[in-house]
This record gives sequence, structure tokens and C-alpha cells, in this order.
Amino acid sequence: EFGIELDDITSELEEAEKASTTTLTKSEKAKLSTDVIYKIDLPANRYDLLCLEGLSRALLIFLKMIPSPTYKLVEGTQTITVKPSTEQIRPFVCGAILRGMVFTPEIYTSFMELQDQLHRNVCRQRTLVAIGTHDLDTVEGPFTYDARAPNDISFVPLTHETEFKAGELLELYATDPECKHLKPYVPIIQSSPVYPVIEDAQNRVLSLPPIINGNHSKISLNTKNVLIECTGTDLTKVNIVLDTMLTMFGQYTSPVPYTVERLQVNYESTNISKGYSSPEMQLREMTAGVEFCNSLIGINLTGGEMVELCEKVQLGPAKLGDVDGEEMLTVTVPPTRSDILHAVDVAEDIGVAFGFNNIVKKVPKTCTVGGEQPLNKLGDLLREEISRAGYTEVLTHGLASIHDNFTALRLPTTPAVSLSNPANIDYQVVRTTLLPGLLLTLKHNKSASFTSGFKLFEISDVVLRDDDHVVCDSIVGARNARRICAVYAGPTSGFEIVHGLVDRIMTLCEICPETEYVSNSLKKGSGSDDNFADEEEKCRVTREGWYYRVVEGDDSIPTYFEGRSAHVLMRSPNTNGDEIRVGTFGILHPEVLNTFDILYPATSMELDLEALLW
Repeated sequence: EFGIELDDITSELEEAEKASTTTLTKSEKAKLSTDVIYKIDLPANRYDLLCLEGLSRALLIFLKMIPSPTYKLVEGTQTITVKPSTEQIRPFVCGAILRGMVFTPEIYTSFMELQDQLHRNVCRQRTLVAIGTHDLDTVEGPFTYDARAPNDISFVPLTHETEFKAGELLELYATDPECKHLKPYVPIIQSSPVYPVIEDAQNRVLSLPPIINGNHSKISLNTKNVLIECTGTDLTKVNIVLDTMLTMFGQYTSPVPYTVERLQVNYESTNISKGYSSPEMQLREMTAGVEFCNSLIGINLTGGEMVELCEKVQLGPAKLGDVDGEEMLTVTVPPTRSDILHAVDVAEDIGVAFGFNNIVKKVPKTCTVGGEQPLNKLGDLLREEISRAGYTEVLTHGLASIHDNFTALRLPTTPAVSLSNPANIDYQVVRTTLLPGLLLTLKHNKSASFTSGFKLFEISDVVLRDDDHVVCDSIVGARNARRICAVYAGPTSGFEIVHGLVDRIMTLCEICPETEYVSNSLKKGSGSDDNFADEEEKCRVTREGWYYRVVEGDDSIPTYFEGRSAHVLMRSPNTNGDEIRVGTFGILHPEVLNTFDILYPATSMELDLEALLW
């Protein structure tokens, strides 16, 4: 009912027997514990459930056995000064102090495991945030967060007893099998001209984030006062991670549990920040409509009942109010619940507190029959037919570089949906044609045999700029268009092969060729549009009023070789009898092939599927 699932009940011995490819010896089995282990599946955004302290506390509050804790922030005297050089690599740092901690072996293990869980989860393998924990009694403030050249940093790391320069240490971690658990983090800073480092007033290194802490300040079972620092590239994530660590283990502080001592962060340069007091550990308010929550969950509770349920999921104290005649529920979000971002999240937690198993099943008031969208169904049917013709389907990226989408195809750069902050140069715009993806596939499969021809196709969406397209009364400025694109590359151009594919697709879509178009082929026909002398044409299944023809292309599409392209024109009742161009095909220009490093002649086609359906 709480929203977590029991995945498995096992033990250390059972897990070892499952994982081992050989039978374990008696001595090996004797070393393994038979204590029961419960494997639990947790929601990915519930960072407060990643340790036993947070999970047990949340369950006890849910069962109304304990109240939600109140966190107390006290001002401290310790400071950390951030040097301007950190802007080059990891500009943000936050920290706090937990005093009067009492570590047992179980608490110590849980403390370390939570750091590992957070590093794998919200910290994104330490690329966004790295956590450092230190015995405060072994160091002396004020602290300094700096970034210096690798050879200017020397310290004894947590993994060794000897001193290393930072550059040498990273080389060791990248190659030493005994340090393979640290190897994935080495590339994060190894290529940087400066490495981040935290030092105390005596220039003793506390940590080299995001790699390793210093041995001098390591935590032991005798540690009483703990300094927790978090560095990263995203200040929001840094605060979330720090708040999680403090709220989970704040229960062990003494004499007053859940007491956190703040740390003042001062920036020497104001380019990033003027400084702040850390941690924030803010209580936030979030509002959701009572009727909205009932409608979303499928229940009928009063506002008062929802207020009581909020206490079970740590969203209290909650209160009711009136906004424009609508009853609104305002909840208090603690620092442990960074996953509460929207009114929908509030409604979800109310549903958890109510119990999803307690929701009464009802017959829907409306009767509907589900079915596949016609456009998707057409695409699936065409995939089967084109695959039977010897083509291999590919699925390529929806984003492309401006060079691949326009310049490489010898097309002018036209307006397209672009990314304001692309991850790299290959993902600058949303593609306006499927062709670059297929050509890149050919490029990366040059080792394959082209003797009998290499056939590829893709049925997918492109995105086109359209200032008139409306969705839900909003002009979105763009629209999706379903396309089919195919490429043939081999010893010959294969123009006739792709031409045959175009005719096959039109036949499958029950679109009849024009009399003039048929008469130009080897099958000589005569008569009106509806009566062909050719027996095969008499048996053709077509939609009334739907006709197409292929005409010689002009030079409007420079992607194709001059004089070796064609346009596919179609008329239907939807076009009022007017012809529209639904696609093109032709032999690709040698410059296009050279740009994509394709060694064989190639022919391609691209059709608008939506025009063939509607």
C-alpha cells in the first residue's frame, strides 16, 4: 500500500549460489550469511528511501506510529571560501555539520551505502554531484574550495597510505585493477587543466572531488562530528543531495536529534554567486485542488479527510483554503521530498495514503473501443510488405546536425525546429527529412557486402515548421509529418528498383496510376481512367478518385543527380482533383555520396504517408 514492491526474499548464500557458475565448497558456504535479505523496488525519484533510516522512518510515519520529524538549523562558525578557478570545472559547493553522532557498525555501513546509492542515482555517477564526508575533529577551519593544476595537489588518498600527486593518482586509478571501482570517475576531470580540491586551514586535503577523499579526515566508528560537503555542476542537485544526507542521518545527532549546523559559503568572485548559507533544508508549500485530486485518483474524499491523509505521507501540516470558489489543499513539503514538483504529485501521494487497493472499481460512463491509429496501422502494414521486398528497416535519430540535414544534401538551410542548447553538434535541429539517417547508416556499414545491393528503409516522423498548425487551441509553430524513405546502394544506381518500390507502395495504398503513366510503361493500356485493356490493370483494387503519376524531376532538388530524378504527383477527392507532389525519388548526386563517404552509386525515395491515407 505504501507504494514499494517486495522483489525477492533471499540471503547472501542464496545469491552467491545463483551467481556462481561452479558449486561452492563447504568452506566458501560457511563464510556466507544465511540471514534473510528483502529486495525492494523503490520509485526512482524517492531519494529519501534509499537507506534503511529513511525507509523505516517513512513506514512508521505512514502507519501513524511516529510523527514527521522537525529539522532544526543552527548557525555555525565554520566557513568555506570558493576560489574563482573552480568556475572552470565544478563551480558549486555546499556543506553542513552533524554534531554528536554515534556510529555503530550498522549505522556506519548505512551511511556509506547511502552515498553510493545517491552517486548512482541523482548524482549521475558523480558527474553532477560528488559527496565528501569527513571527521571534523581531525581538520581545522576555515576551509577552501579551489581548483589547481594536478601537479600542485599532493595528498594521501583514502585508498592508500602513501602520498600522491593528483595526476599520478588518477593514472593509477585508471590502470590499477585494485581500484577498478574508481576507474569510471577518472574521465570526469582527468582531461581538465585544473582539478578541484578542498583543503582546511592547514592546507591538508580533505577531498579531490569527484574522485576520492583524503585519508587524514576519514570517518571511523569513533567519529563524533561529521562534516558533509557536496560539490557539483548543478546547484539544485547539490542542495537536494546534501539535504538527503542530512535528513536521513540527522536522527543520530545529540543532544537534540535532527539538528544541523550550517556552513557559510563565500565566493571570492561574484560571477557564480555572492555566497550563501548552507544547507537550505526549506519547507515548501504546494497547492492542489480537492476536486482535482478526487478526479485524478477516482475517489470522493472531503478536504478534511485529505488533510489527515497528508500526515501519513509527510506532507503535513496541511490546510484548506478557498481560491475563486474552489476548495484548495495546501500541503507542506519537507526537505526530504524533492520529488514533489506539481499538484499531480500531491494527488499521487494522497492516493498512496488512501490506498490504491481501496479505490472502488467502476464501470466507465462512456463506452469506447480502442484501436490502432490509421496512420500507424498503414505504417505497420507497409513495413511488412517492404521487408518482403528485401529491404532492411532501420530506426535513426530524430535529431540531426545542420550540416547533415541541409548542407550535406546540397540543400539550402531553411527554417527548422532547433535546439537552443544542443548536447553536441550532431543534435542541432529536428530532422526535416529521413534521408540523412539512412545515408549515415550506409556510411557506418561499409564493411557489409554491396555486391547484390544494400537496401534500407525507415518509416518515421519528421518535424516541419508550420505557423498555422494548432494543437489544443495553441499555435505550436511546428507539426509532425509521417514519411517513408528508402535507399538502394550497389554496383548500379538501382533507379528502376526504387521506382518499382514507389509503384508497389502506391498499389498497396490502393491508388490507381493515371492512364498516361501506364501507357508510358511496358504495359500498354488504353481506354478511360476506369477501363484498362491490360488484364492486370482491370484487376487492380483502387479507391475511387485516387490517381497518381510519375513525372521527370526538375533541378529544384539538388540532392539528386541532374536529369536523374522524378516527382510523384497525386490527385484525390481531398485535393479537389488538383495534383500535389507527395514524394520524390532519384539517383543521389556524387557530392552527396562523397560527403557521407558512400563508395557505391545510390538511389533514394521519400514519400509523405499522410497524403496517401487521408
